[in-house]
Amino acid sequence: MRFQTSEPAFRFRQGTAPLLISMPHVGTHLPPDVAARLTPEAQQVHDTDWHLERLYDFAEAMGASVLMATHSRYVIDLNRPPDNQNLYPGQDTTGLCPLDGFDKKPLYLTGMAPDEAQINARREALWQPYHQQLQAELQRLQDAHGTVVLWDAHSIRSVLPRFFEGKLTDLNLGTANGTSCDPLLAQKLLSIGQAASGYSAVLNGRFKGGHITRQYGRPAQGVHAVQLEMTQCSYMQEAMPFDYLTEVAAQVRPHLRLMLQAALDFAQGKLN
Repeated sequence: MRFQTSEPAFRFRQGTAPLLISMPHVGTHLPPDVAARLTPEAQQVHDTDWHLERLYDFAEAMGASVLMATHSRYVIDLNRPPDNQNLYPGQDTTGLCPLDGFDKKPLYLTGMAPDEAQINARREALWQPYHQQLQAELQRLQDAHGTVVLWDAHSIRSVLPRFFEGKLTDLNLGTANGTSCDPLLAQKLLSIGQAASGYSAVLNGRFKGGHITRQYGRPAQGVHAVQLEMTQCSYMQEAMPFDYLTEVAAQVRPHLRLMLQAALDFAQGKLN
């Protein structure tokens, strides 16, 4: 079975600095045959990491490479293991080809969920190309610079009872409990977040990093991976129409820039 789509698996902008930003959940495209299987509400792709490319648009001037998903995470989640293993054993999570949304409502019409052949086709058409590009760019940057930082950028609604109680911390840094990144960089990033007035920050709290952070972070081999899961209320409307709030975003962007600069300084041996 072949997966039919009119969109490429990803968009990519190559930079010159030893910094790669991955945005696996910014995609919104639903191929017609997938959209026809989804409920009307699911077709609105509520659980998108909206506007991250705009929020991080300063990264281009820093020389960062940027890899962005095109298809909705409802089609396939690029930050899940290909075998659909639960990243947080014992906790409720969504899967490789999720069947329900963050609010636990079914995504698919009755009897229309993807079967194994359809999941395999999505994995081959979308998941594999994204990860092949990610691997290739990490290798290119490492060959050129020796050390590289992978920044996996995410955002989520600040209140989601399915996953956490109360309001989520604003800046959730994840390094797979310290295994995906050098502690020096992790602590510097945390200190930047904690110094950000008006925002809360935590390291390896509720979100410790998904498949991308865990799979590619290899500090001993010179690849340091960090995930930032940030509250959407820090820069946008969390309910439809999910507008980008320029004045609100302007308050958090300097802190994000400081974090990315610290990551770049670390990769270049300038962080102390």
